[in-house]
Amino acid sequence: MSTAILTGQPVPGSSIEADLRALGFDVRPAADVGDAEAVLARVPSEERVAVVDARFVGHAHALRLGLTDPRFPLAAVPGAVTAQPAGRQALVRALARENTAGGGTALAVDSVADRVVAALHADGTAVHHPELGSLVAVVPADPQARNEARQAVAAVDDEAVRLKSAVKARDGFFTTFFISPYSRYLARWCARRGLTPNQVTTASLLTALIAAGCAATGTRGGFVAAGVLLIASFVLDCTDGQLARYSLQYSTLGAWLDATFDRAKEYAYYAGLALGAARGGGHDDVWALALGAMVLQTCRHVVDFSFNEANHDATANTSPTAALSDKLDSVGWTVWLRRMIVLPIGERWAMIAVLTAATTPRITFYVLLAGCAFAATYTTAGRVLRSVTRKARRTDRAAQALADLADNGPLGEGLARALRGPARKLPAVTAPAVALLGGLAVVACCALTGFGGLWPVAGALAYVLTSALALARPLKGALDWLVPPLFRAAEYATVLVLAARADVNGALPAAFGLVAAVAYHHYDTVYRIRGDAGAPPARLVRAIGGQEGRTLLVTVLAALLTAAQFKAALTVIAVLVAVVVLAESIRFWVAAHKGGAPAVHDEGEPA
Repeated sequence: MSTAILTGQPVPGSSIEADLRALGFDVRPAADVGDAEAVLARVPSEERVAVVDARFVGHAHALRLGLTDPRFPLAAVPGAVTAQPAGRQALVRALARENTAGGGTALAVDSVADRVVAALHADGTAVHHPELGSLVAVVPADPQARNEARQAVAAVDDEAVRLKSAVKARDGFFTTFFISPYSRYLARWCARRGLTPNQVTTASLLTALIAAGCAATGTRGGFVAAGVLLIASFVLDCTDGQLARYSLQYSTLGAWLDATFDRAKEYAYYAGLALGAARGGGHDDVWALALGAMVLQTCRHVVDFSFNEANHDATANTSPTAALSDKLDSVGWTVWLRRMIVLPIGERWAMIAVLTAATTPRITFYVLLAGCAFAATYTTAGRVLRSVTRKARRTDRAAQALADLADNGPLGEGLARALRGPARKLPAVTAPAVALLGGLAVVACCALTGFGGLWPVAGALAYVLTSALALARPLKGALDWLVPPLFRAAEYATVLVLAARADVNGALPAAFGLVAAVAYHHYDTVYRIRGDAGAPPARLVRAIGGQEGRTLLVTVLAALLTAAQFKAALTVIAVLVAVVVLAESIRFWVAAHKGGAPAVHDEGEPA
């Protein structure tokens, strides 16, 4: 329930009361600021409340943007201000100040709502002011200004503006030109029928899972159906975000579902392709390609996440490379070219869908691996260049975020504490250098020796040591953001290589399941950090061993068990990790949603 306190005398012909009721507000009149303060005191504390000037003239969507967005405790447009329960006390104080001052705030047009906003700013309270663009929101000073404002309202179709703003500002070429031109209308259709973004997100997941099932049949008809359904799933994936923006239905739970379901859909589809290849007369080795695609894609994302977290609040954050990038973005064709070559989700899924329908799973994975490898090289090289050419001072928050993303467990943490003193004397590039060397050591030992030997264990022990050394001091170096993706590559590649060396049917699918479960944990860590919720609890990281502990464990199991027993062990570990991680993740996000955590919404780079 929401309550709007309408201050002042309504103007003949005004639609403000009807607009507020259409937005779900119970409208209560107030003659002046003292009356508004009294009405506010009677509104239950768990309700959203708004103070709106009765003389307001503007588009209904301007009011919607200013008064109904769940992401901000306090928000305002000219003539209207709103507070969620978290911002209620600040609004109460501002009203009390204005009541005591007797309307003393100097404004061009005396408006209770605008005086309250001025008081909030004077208190240093953050108030969100949405970008209105061509939308109108004013409190006219006289009849002439009112007529001019009404003419301005009539000149702009706020529904067209609302539809346009439902599309993400930065999106890939395929999404922008082949999906969004019609998916926005699908989003409006869903909104008018009361569907929620979470329902559309779930429909997208189910469609992708059916597509994976079609691919798993191993038949040409199944592959064609899988490609068509994968595109349909992506249309729904775009629609859920557009529905959220169109109807301002943002939520903590929704953001988590949207992000995690994207990964679940893509990786389930990889598994479907691998199953289809095996049923179609292929070999289990296509699972290696599927796992390789998942490893590469996950590492690409971790590069993006780590770089962004490292520079989230860095000071003096400039570089010639960034300036060149901005210059290139000012030229139309380079913008789209650069967005396409990083192979965002739209281009990637379109490519996978077409290749699935027209070729074989093996060819699909070869092309996907080549495209993702090129994209990863391009983006990582650009970020490295930016890092070495910028003079930035990174904060303790950034260092902690990188340490959380690193996912070191008890072994690494204990050794890191012991090495903290000697590590202070090492060069600034030590962290990424030792992480790279340790990863190369364990993967090379697994790849270059026979299954069941002790060399992989020796390589894993060295990796545990380098993992600890990499985190022995705060990750504030220019290239320290490389540490988490290097850890991801080492752990995932170790599992992949050992499963391939086992050379027994079922080992690679088991490895796929284990990496998928661990990758979910790593994505969940990212989403918590991005939502300012902090990393998963330490007990969870300890329970699943940390990245260095899991790497050591799989090498020890490979040395002690037969190939068939190793396959079974990977399966058991995959199930245990998945159960523990999913249980904690679901508990956290549902509790955050019910507890009224601030709604989040990502408008960043396409995944």
